Amino acid sequence: MKKDTHPKNYRKVVFRDISNDVEFITQSCADTSETVEFEGATYPLIKMEISAASHPFFTGKMQFVDTAGRIDKFNKKFAKFAEANPTAQEQDENAAE
Repeated sequence: MKKDTHPKNYRKVVFRDISNDVEFITQSCADTSETVEFEGATYPLIKMEISAASHPFFTGKMQFVDTAGRIDKFNKKFAKFAEANPTAQEQDENAAE
C-alpha cells in the first residue's frame, strides 16, 4: 500500500443506523463530535438515517409505490393552471372546432 494516501485523521469509527439502532465499525475520516462505547473501546460515532441494515433493497422488504395515484394527484392539483395557460396545440384544436 502506498504511504501517505489516507488523510491524517483516518481512524476507526462506529456508524449507527438510527432507524433500527444497528451499529458497525469501519474506518473513516468523517468529522464527528460524538463518541460511543463499542465492544469495550470508545470510538467516534456517526449517525446515519439508512444503511444496508434498513434499506428495503437489502432487507427484501420492498414497498409498492403508487405512481398512478401520485400522477393523478399531480394532474388534479395543476389542472387549473393548464386551463388558464393553454398550449399552442390546444389553441389550434379549439380553433378548429
